[in-house]
Amino acid sequence: MSTIRSATAAALASAVLATTLTGCQFGADEQDTSPIVIAADLELSGAAATAGKAYQRALELKIEQLNSSGALNGRRIELKVKDNRSDPAESLRNIGDFSADSQVSAIIMGGCNECAVGAVRTINEKRIPTIALASSGAVSSPIADRRYVFKLAPNAADSAAALAVEMSRKGVKTAGVLYSDDDYGREGLAALRSEFAKSGVKPPRAESVKTTDTEVGEQVKALTEDEPDALVVWTSPEQAALAATAAQQAKFKGSLFFDAAAAGDLFLGTASRATERATMVFTQTMVIDDVIATTPAKAARRQWFQDYTARFGGYNGSSSFAADAVQLIADAELRAGGEPGRVDRDGIRDVLETSQMDGLSGPIRMTPDNHSGLMPQALTTLVARNGRWRLAG
Repeated sequence: MSTIRSATAAALASAVLATTLTGCQFGADEQDTSPIVIAADLELSGAAATAGKAYQRALELKIEQLNSSGALNGRRIELKVKDNRSDPAESLRNIGDFSADSQVSAIIMGGCNECAVGAVRTINEKRIPTIALASSGAVSSPIADRRYVFKLAPNAADSAAALAVEMSRKGVKTAGVLYSDDDYGREGLAALRSEFAKSGVKPPRAESVKTTDTEVGEQVKALTEDEPDALVVWTSPEQAALAATAAQQAKFKGSLFFDAAAAGDLFLGTASRATERATMVFTQTMVIDDVIATTPAKAARRQWFQDYTARFGGYNGSSSFAADAVQLIADAELRAGGEPGRVDRDGIRDVLETSQMDGLSGPIRMTPDNHSGLMPQALTTLVARNGRWRLAG
């Protein structure tokens, strides 16, 4: 071989080796190893602290699972949490801080309806994708004013429809309604009245409670004094337990029905006797240990239930919404693509708006016309038996 040919061959080999070692400089895609930063605005103190802490536990567990799964293409999720103290003004400050942080891909907000609704304008102005775990329809509607806001929680209309079906099945003709004096409570009362009119239940007598009230006895007494067939409780879990105890003390003989917002811990604790045989509309994951895992989705829900219970010694019904929010954001971040190391919030928003998955909470479908993703089919009927919630039937 001539000296010239040998030199040419050596040069070509060196070029191939260099290209192999530095492929990202010669056309190959650079792997993005930057963290996926998710911010969380939660009620860790104040009136709604119990739910907020359950959300935080769920977020941390789900992020730990995803980070160890190998499913993030070499990336990791980091969580930044701020306590809004169950105060809409504090929540708004948190949203402002998070949106100003260029590393944050998206925000998860807790169950505070006023916090989520109050932050809508800022979220849209700052163009930061946000998933709220609050129930009020005003969180995600009207869409034109909430392009960056999404919701993962049962809808009032769906809960009311499911409750009305169950009450009709049980022959209920008269009912009282105890509801929280907030957006979701008032929305629920209107939905119940509409559904009762369809099912033949008389227009209900209704009493409201402030979300911060720790005494509901007077309202329950007023609702049960005429001995209606049923008492519907549309409040937080803590107030629902108080209402059940007050109804027991008032010697109420009718049936108790709870909206999905009343779902808290699997085990009913000190309220177990008062809530015995109460009915609640909620997602199946709350009682997935009663369900045969016949599909991959049900198997995943059972595994989540077992992992959460093993870690924290019990199960909180709302934990699956927080976990699903993490999954949606992580999937949207990976699908949005964009420049490595740079957050594409508009791309994440666009992906979220068309997201579909069989989540831990149930089927979730987002569309450009509907940012409230939990499908009505996710709801089922539960009954309190022997101190815990069970699948009805």
